[in-house]
Amino acid sequence: MIVADTNIISYLLLPTDYSDKASQLYQKDPEWIAPELWRSEFRNVLALYLRQNIITLTQALTLQTEAESLMTDREYTIPSAVVLNLVANSTCSAYDCEFVALARQLAIKLVTQDKKLLREFPETAVSLDEFLSITAL
Repeated sequence: MIVADTNIISYLLLPTDYSDKASQLYQKDPEWIAPELWRSEFRNVLALYLRQNIITLTQALTLQTEAESLMTDREYTIPSAVVLNLVANSTCSAYDCEFVALARQLAIKLVTQDKKLLREFPETAVSLDEFLSITAL
């Protein structure tokens, strides 16, 4: 089980430079979890793709449904105090700290490509490449 941040979920479902690695990650560990916040963040990714005419509204709706199906029963509510403590001791956003808080709460890794998260929470956050190399051993 891993915490997948919204970008990792996006990489799995949308064509990006990281899509192949996200697929490998999903094959190695298909039990992805995330804070409930991921839904709004994913909608924001879809909004960007819509506004850049990369996808249609119909495709966006299909992708949102697919993502929600992927994450069914894998969404968590994170206590505000835990998130705000992480915020107070880092320069990361409250949004990002929700993912860190969930990973710490369950003593699992957060997989992310976010450089700030990787730098500020190295004991919790790992990159796609790092996770894939760790699990290959």
